[in-house]
Amino acid sequence: MIIEIKVPSPGESITEVQLASWLVEDGDQVEKDDEIAEIDSDKATLTISADEGGKISLKAAEGDTLEIGAVLATVDTEAEGKKKEKPVTTKAAADKPEVKEEVAKSPEPEKTGSPAAEESSIHLSPLARKLLKESGSTEKEFEEFLKKFRAGKKDVEFFLSEKDKVTTASSSPVAPAWGGKREEKRQKLSTLRMKLAERLVSVKNETAMLTTFNEVNMTPVMEIRKNYKDIFKEKFGVGLGFMSFFTKAVTIALHHFPKVNAQIDGNEMVMYDYADVGIAVSAPKGLMVPVLRNAEQMSLAEIESKIKELAIKARDGKLSLDEMKGGTFTITNGGVFGSMLSTPIINPPQSAILGMHNIVERPIAVNGKVEIHPIMYVALSYDHRIIDGAEAVGFLVKIKEVLEDPTKMLLGGTDPAKALLQI
Repeated sequence: MIIEIKVPSPGESITEVQLASWLVEDGDQVEKDDEIAEIDSDKATLTISADEGGKISLKAAEGDTLEIGAVLATVDTEAEGKKKEKPVTTKAAADKPEVKEEVAKSPEPEKTGSPAAEESSIHLSPLARKLLKESGSTEKEFEEFLKKFRAGKKDVEFFLSEKDKVTTASSSPVAPAWGGKREEKRQKLSTLRMKLAERLVSVKNETAMLTTFNEVNMTPVMEIRKNYKDIFKEKFGVGLGFMSFFTKAVTIALHHFPKVNAQIDGNEMVMYDYADVGIAVSAPKGLMVPVLRNAEQMSLAEIESKIKELAIKARDGKLSLDEMKGGTFTITNGGVFGSMLSTPIINPPQSAILGMHNIVERPIAVNGKVEIHPIMYVALSYDHRIIDGAEAVGFLVKIKEVLEDPTKMLLGGTDPAKALLQI
């Protein structure tokens, strides 16, 4: 029996998608619910699974633009296709070749007190060598472990693409010049990238966008992180980053300046009594903005946990449409890439976006004296049609006040820092 696998609808108003990649090959044997392909819509990357098991026949090529309901592939449930090797299931294993059966179990290398006996021919980074040392393992053991793996297609492709770089780098201390061959390469834009471009241009054309700036002395926040990050990590299982402090500060500022949290709908202004904060993250296929629902009710630990969960999904292309829908305000952090200052673009239909930047030690005046402190420049881009300049400046000043005195995030407590972190 021939079963057709059709392009599903990723969401309302989406009429076509782009076939991003096949996860199987033509003629492979697939099982029911196996993931067979990834598709790009203008909002997210989604995976498609097989409805039944059998021999699969592919009906489209990677990069094709397909309408909703078009046939992607067919599965012959009465035929048997090529058996594919089981994919690795862990991230660590995903970066290594698959395990082959051992002909004979080799004994563990005998540990000796001589460092030379523990060395191997593998080129390890200082961090990797440190991790091995802390775990009680040796480089030789690691090398023997890798010999039990069989190289696959992706490993050979990686080798072929990198061997010339390694050879050149090792033979000459001078970095090779790029280019020279004057070749050109064309690559079709993904549906996601084209939609992103369309939205960004529309923002510039359809809003009265302005940006206001301020600076934040990060010393108080960094002192809290320094003193409590280990206890925080032990209790909640997540690191204590800057994003949770900024998200919390944003929700407080939105409460004081509700128009920054509002949106224009036709000739009406829509006000929200909640803060659904979008966190812009850089993903392999473009910028993604997953949303923290009711961020105003979250603790720092809940914010950190949710951001970590959404960031992993974005990296792996597993974000759902529901996780990116809506949002009343957005935060973007260019500081992780080293940005000193920028003017972020509003994420429509929202009316404002906060830009974070890198933290650099700078001289500032404190009580009439010049002191060196870690400073971050922050930027608020806003739609002047709905937000007045005084409100925008006041919003940014409120964020500055809260971050420079984190006790303002609290209603009380004998130890403000511990109460804030709930430890």
